[in-house]
Amino acid sequence: MSKSNNYAPESEADPDAPRLRPRFTEIPTFMRAPIANLAETDIALIGVPCDLGVTNRAGARHGPREIRNQSSLMRSYNMSTRINPYDLAKIADVGDVPIDNLFNLDEAIKEIEAFYTSVGAQGVIPLSAGGDHSITYPILKGLKKDEPFALIHVDAHTDTWTEFYGSKFHHGAPFRLATDEGIIDPTKTIQIGIRGGQNNLEGLNYSYDSGMRVVEMDEFTDLGVEAVVAEARKVVGDAPTYITFDVDGIDPVFTPGTGTPEVGGLTTVEALRLLRGLRGLNLIGGDVVEVAPPFDQTGNTALVGASMMFEILCLLAESFSQRKGPTPAKSV
Repeated sequence: MSKSNNYAPESEADPDAPRLRPRFTEIPTFMRAPIANLAETDIALIGVPCDLGVTNRAGARHGPREIRNQSSLMRSYNMSTRINPYDLAKIADVGDVPIDNLFNLDEAIKEIEAFYTSVGAQGVIPLSAGGDHSITYPILKGLKKDEPFALIHVDAHTDTWTEFYGSKFHHGAPFRLATDEGIIDPTKTIQIGIRGGQNNLEGLNYSYDSGMRVVEMDEFTDLGVEAVVAEARKVVGDAPTYITFDVDGIDPVFTPGTGTPEVGGLTTVEALRLLRGLRGLNLIGGDVVEVAPPFDQTGNTALVGASMMFEILCLLAESFSQRKGPTPAKSV
């Protein structure tokens, strides 16, 4: 179907119609994408409203709803890369992971894993909005096939702690668990933006000792974005790669609404340039986590989260299209 030169959709039958209408209208799905089921989707936008794994300030369970709201401000084209992800893949909001065990983290982890096992079995690429960072472990576990994944991890914290107050499932542990279980390859893992005080160095030492490439924030500042991008590309190579983005990797000047803010982080410009530098990698999924709306009534943290999610969506769509071949998923 050809598009007219004006901004109004041609008809309500046009699947793009809701996404192209004024941004204050329609149901606030992720990026104003249509609502669909997994069988109709190449890239699924998924909410994971669970923050049972936080060690300090709760509130990330409200992240998916507010990211959906703020993502209404996203448009079709990425003005930096000129990518329109909707031209490259069938993209839809498939809703939230249904979590019945709202007071039992161990059981909630199993429910999240089961959902993403179904996602992976149908060959769908997930892009998720958390929720706290504990959700990434069951996502990766559900998606895992034969070989461990490479990982690009933006965060203020390594999230490689051991058990914390009686639970191994918490937002400071997902990548230790994933490494110990062979879900990710630590030698193909890069952690970017690490900083902040610690009561002990056990988690940081685990990252280094396991072979992860840790780019602490001082090194990031010294090297600059381009050099860190080059390092990330070198670390993951052509391996199937998952991107996980904790908004506390960004300085709390930009993202105050998060559970464990740490001053001295990336700027939003640096974060955007970092993600855009990852074009062409073999990407199989991603997430944006730790948006806690109750700590930011302006909505800006969720807006930043939605913006990072859109950048990752562009990367995933381009990667999907390159694997699929030159024919786009839909005509325009």
